[in-house]
Amino acid sequence: MDIMVNEDKLSSVLSEFARTLITDFPIQRILDHLVERIVEVLPITSAGVTLISAGLAPHYVAASNDSALRFERLQTDLSDGPCLWAYESGEAICVADLTSDHRFPQFAPAAVAAGLGAVFTFPLRHGDSRLGALDLYRESAGDLDVDDLAAAQTLADVVAAYLLNAQARDEARATSDRFHHSAMHDTLTGLPNRLLLHERLEHASQRAKRTQTNTAILFADLDNFKHVNDTFGHLVGDELLLAVAQRMSGLIRSSDTLARFSGDEFVFLYEGLTSPGDVEILAHRIYDAFAQPFELAGTQLIVSASVGMAFAGPGEEVTNELLFRADMAMYQAKRRTGGERNIIDIRDALLIMDDRGLEADLRLSLANHEFHVAYQPIVSMQTQRIEGVEALLRWTHASRGPVPPATMVPVAERTGLIGEIGTWVLEQSCRDHTSWRHGHPNTALDLSVNVSVRQLLSPAYYESVADVLERTEMNPTSLILEITVSILIEHGDRVLTMLHELTALGVRLALDDFGTGYSSLSYLARLPVQVIKIDGSFVGDIGTSPGRAIVGAVTNLSHALGLVVVAEGVENLNQRDDVHDIGCDYAQGYFLGRLMPAAAIAALLDPPMLDQPVHVQAAIEQLVFEEPATAVAS
Repeated sequence: MDIMVNEDKLSSVLSEFARTLITDFPIQRILDHLVERIVEVLPITSAGVTLISAGLAPHYVAASNDSALRFERLQTDLSDGPCLWAYESGEAICVADLTSDHRFPQFAPAAVAAGLGAVFTFPLRHGDSRLGALDLYRESAGDLDVDDLAAAQTLADVVAAYLLNAQARDEARATSDRFHHSAMHDTLTGLPNRLLLHERLEHASQRAKRTQTNTAILFADLDNFKHVNDTFGHLVGDELLLAVAQRMSGLIRSSDTLARFSGDEFVFLYEGLTSPGDVEILAHRIYDAFAQPFELAGTQLIVSASVGMAFAGPGEEVTNELLFRADMAMYQAKRRTGGERNIIDIRDALLIMDDRGLEADLRLSLANHEFHVAYQPIVSMQTQRIEGVEALLRWTHASRGPVPPATMVPVAERTGLIGEIGTWVLEQSCRDHTSWRHGHPNTALDLSVNVSVRQLLSPAYYESVADVLERTEMNPTSLILEITVSILIEHGDRVLTMLHELTALGVRLALDDFGTGYSSLSYLARLPVQVIKIDGSFVGDIGTSPGRAIVGAVTNLSHALGLVVVAEGVENLNQRDDVHDIGCDYAQGYFLGRLMPAAAIAALLDPPMLDQPVHVQAAIEQLVFEEPATAVAS
């Protein structure tokens, strides 16, 4: 005799199952439990769920016992049975007696022989979507009453809802994983990028402390890479970078990291070294890897690299400071001439810039006014004219030559000179801007100046900005101070208060290098910023789907919040066109204008020059810009 559905049990099953919809329990575990509970509340002996996709063979998902599993597989193996009919028709199929029902000529005899008397199948559906079927099996023949059938269809609908929820959850997780991977890897080479490298540095530091082993960072930079791009084009340049990445990947172990830091710069992170001598062996392996020419699209290129090394002893911390030292050593290797191997160890005190000597030189250069400000144009994507410039500090030492900002700024911050130097940069650039405005009163031009965390933390910074604006007669609304979101994360309300005070002066704020480090869209609502500058690493990947999606997402949300978007690092025509099509308001980069002195900016502001397309202004820049290439690296 049929047993009426126990409404309390059914309600309990539905409530229990509904709670799983908001969990991330494995789908197999939940469905296995569900079919077992179905057997408890319906007059059946077993139950099973089969998932079906159009064009593919049905595949088993869950069964309450071995018998149900056997019947599920039997329908799949024979391609015959009520499961397939219910899926295709979208209607429930009831077979109260398999011995007298002739709709399934292959399945029915085999099922009866295996001890099955009746089967009731309900489609798993959601709107027009069909997912599979829920099968209810009885060992003896007999129909289900109306209430049982209604309860079974309700349970089938619940199964379908869970499957859809699980699929959506899995797709969202997969999308998140893909996004995370693309955010942590260089699109061109597939290598870890700068973000993932910094994460690996933290892990390496923890392992070094635990194992008391040595760690080394080797910073490699291709020599004369710009000449390759200029001579053969950016496609060949990209092909060369990919070939270099593939060749250098053979120089690392599974426990090491090779990252593309930026442009033609690569970083090796070697862990678990037994002695300092291992570093030199690794460096020479990198150098020797360039001994063979690269065959690229029918072009044979011979390329060399400059390598800087930095070493951390047993258990020593592996931090950004170690990366900075390897970078500094690499710049020293760049300055070598005479055909010798371009490999420098940061420990070689005769060949590197020691911090103490650099600090003394920095103080002297500040007193002797040996610094200068260079400017990079910021171009409107709507008018294709220069509507802003970014001011960047440059220092060309009398004997050392151009000192990279990555070397100079940390020393200035450690010595406390960054405040004085920053004020000088602000005042000099404001004076240049005032001069441009007097010479071109009808030309609107914004001035962007970077601000360090130590400047913002200084109680006197607000007064220094106000004094500079007054002394130089600078229009506050034309000044944009650039900050990074890490400043807010590390120093919170203290910096936020200062930012609000600065905006009260009339100046605007820009969030620089957005997308790197700890950047998060959630911070846009907290900061009183008006401009978002998308980091050049994302613009460099804009030709790919993930890169374009990231730039597009940041641009769209920024516009929704009323913010202006500047794309940094535009280095070719395709990138310029892409940021324009996405809707970025402004762009800057070597394609649109290299760093140049104030006089060159004045020349570009003349009406005849503004009427020229931006990309043909390179000839003018070459006439007025004579600063060595190493000094313009930002």
